[in-house]
This record gives sequence, C-alpha cells and structure tokens, in this order.
Amino acid sequence: MNEAPSASLGNWLARLEAAHPVSIDLGLERVAEVARRMGLLDGPIAGRVITVAGTNGKGSTVAMLESLAREHGVGTATYTSPHLLRYNERLRLDGAEAGDAELVAGFEAVEAARFDGDPISLTYFEAGTLGALHAIRERSPELAILEVGLGGRLDAVNVLDADVAVVTTIARDHAAYLGDDLEVIGREKAGIMRAGRPAVLGSQALPQSVAATAEALGAQVHALGAAFTRVACRGETSCRETGEGGWTWQGHDAEGAVARLEALPDPGLPLDNAATALQAFALGGWMLEAEACRRALAGVELPGRMQWRGQWCLDVGHNPHAAEYLAQRLAERPCEGRTVALLGMLADKDAEGVIGALAPAIDAWLPVTLEGDRARSAEALAATLEALGQPVWHRADSPAAGVAWLGERLSPADRVLVCGSFFTVADVLAAWAEPAQTAMEAGSEGTR
Repeated sequence: MNEAPSASLGNWLARLEAAHPVSIDLGLERVAEVARRMGLLDGPIAGRVITVAGTNGKGSTVAMLESLAREHGVGTATYTSPHLLRYNERLRLDGAEAGDAELVAGFEAVEAARFDGDPISLTYFEAGTLGALHAIRERSPELAILEVGLGGRLDAVNVLDADVAVVTTIARDHAAYLGDDLEVIGREKAGIMRAGRPAVLGSQALPQSVAATAEALGAQVHALGAAFTRVACRGETSCRETGEGGWTWQGHDAEGAVARLEALPDPGLPLDNAATALQAFALGGWMLEAEACRRALAGVELPGRMQWRGQWCLDVGHNPHAAEYLAQRLAERPCEGRTVALLGMLADKDAEGVIGALAPAIDAWLPVTLEGDRARSAEALAATLEALGQPVWHRADSPAAGVAWLGERLSPADRVLVCGSFFTVADVLAAWAEPAQTAMEAGSEGTR
C-alpha cells in the first residue's frame, strides 16, 4: 500500500482527498494512534510549541507570531490551513514555504504508519497535519506555531501538548460541526489548553466557558484587558487615524515581570491579535526587544486578510464577526467613488449575517457562484441581497468572471472588496496570476 517515493505532491493530495469517506471527522483516537506510530508523541517536535485556536483572527495571530520570532532570530515552523493557491503555503519553515519533497516525505511517513498494524483511515486534514508535524520534527525548530483547523479539543493539531495555547475569538461558524451555542463552542476551542501552562485569551468578549475551562484544566490564564493590554495612540480610538505615536502594549514575560512596548506600528491587522501575539511570544520564553517587535509588526504580510492590490481589497472573512471588522476597516479608509462587494459564499455560511454586517460600507454588490458540493449560487446570493434591500449590480458565474466584468466598469475612484470565502479570494488571486504566468512562460519560450 506504500506510495512510490517518486510520487508527486499533486498525486499525494489527490490520493488523500479520496482516502476518507468524509472531509471532516472530529475525534482524536485515529489521528493520535497514527501519531504514536510515527513517534510524534515520543518527545517535543520543537523547542517550544504555540497552538492558536479561535473563530477569527487565527491566521493573523500566527503570521504576527512568525514575524516576531523571525525578527528576534528564532528558528520557526508554522502550520496553517487552508491554503489559497498552493498546498505548500500551509507549512512554512524559517519563513519560506515548504518544498514538495518535504511535504511528500511527511505523507510517506503518515502512510507507512497508517498500515503499521490495523489500517487507520485519516481525513485529508488529519493526514496533512501529521505530515506537517513530521516535517517540523525533522527540522526541530526553536518555535513551532500551529493553527487549529476546526474546533480545538478534537482537532488533529491537539494531539500535541502546546507550551502556550492561544484562543483569539469565539463566534458562530461551522455550525454543522460545532453547533450554535457560543458556550459550547468556547469549551471546544479552550480544549487546546494544558494544566500548568500559559493560556492567552485574545478577546474581551469570549464566552464564560473559555475561562471556566481554563480554570478546570489548571491552565495559567493571561487575558486581554487584564494580564495584558493594548492602548491606541488616542486613548481608545484607532491608531490608524494618525501616523504619529503608534500604540502601546503592556503584558508579562515568562517570569511574570511586567513588559511594556510603546510606539508600535499598525500591522494592518487587528490590534487585539497583535497584542495577543506579543503576549504569547513573550510567554514562550523570549525577551521582547522593542525594535525587533516594531520591525515585525511593520513587515508582517498575510495574503487574503485586508490585502490591498490597487483599488481591490481581498479578505477571506466569511462570518458576521469577520464582516463587522471588514466594515469597520473600510469605514476608516473612505473613498471618493463606490465601494463594491464581490461576494462568494458557501451554502453553510450565514449569508444574511455577513451581508447585514457589511451593508453600511457597501454601495453595490456583485454576487458570484462558487464551485463544489457546498457552493452557493450567485442567484441564491442575489435573492438574499435583494430580500435585505441591497442593490445587486450584476451576477457572475465565478469570482474570475466577476473580476473581468468589474474590470471594464470601475472608475479609478471606485474600490472592490472581494470576500465571503477562501475560495472566492483564491479564485481571484488565481485569475490575476494566470496572465502573469502566461507572460512568463512566453518570455521563457522566446529565450530558447
């Protein structure tokens, strides 16, 4: 049953997609047994492990943690999901995407362990997670930063005991798997915490179950607004209103001593998440150096999160909580023309809630159809928009088709928000990348 060593990454991914009857199968028994067979539970895979869970803000927190570590000279590995254009995006080693060979070696190790005894079936995500953990252990970095894919307690990432656990925000999402009860969702997310180890709570609006679970587990709680704080340059107003002064963070280091940083730059990502990343990194055992922190926040990049490309803004936000943040950021950056939302969403997401949160910042809507079993059509989105009294400018069969249609009609003063799903943003990025790739290939042909 072992795959030939020469199998490509694409072949492996296709095989993993077809290997398990369902895409999401919450539970740790299967994945923990394979991890045990792989030796992943025999000892630490990195000097320190920070695990990040939450509904929104995970990706930005991970990105800022990685940037902080890199600027402090700390070797890193980061694991995130999903990806936008290439699977390699999910695993970064010392700031660079993992190569095909490293990923394939991980999949081969997973496959060998799956059949080392009674065969064990794994989902695409579970196999990918174990493969990434194998690659991280082979590199043995000073810090591994792991993003939880779904939930927390029963997520594949939780087979490891994190040195620092982070919970960013709690909101309703993935209701088919986590339900609609925020207290229940909070308990699931908090399941990544461990007794006697730091737990960083990155929101002041978390359900009570998060802190209660931390207490029951015996974790050391460090909560935003209590153990650590962030203050913008004008009291509680956004530091984005001025380029002067920056913002201030205060928290604690791993020994409990007070640490304070001033004149921090706007990272272009939620400041609560920036403050959370600073606190989590400090609790990992590293002393925060002010200039390194400023460089890290000023230079952090995260594709698909408030990512501007000319008059286009791309964000993978797909629930009401994320949409509220997007609307706020757009309001902070007014434009002279129209603000158009190119919206594509999956059928199991709260379209009404997302549209309602974004509506104050949007002048016109362009719903698009996504592909796949969970997709929602442009017509269905248009019906929801019109029922909510929102102006529908056009309907498109795909995000790429929507981009092409808008490209012929936008004025220089207009702007477009591309949002609603990772799939929406990925399709637009792919549409933009295709002409560049074609031109590159044409240039290569000309030199032969």
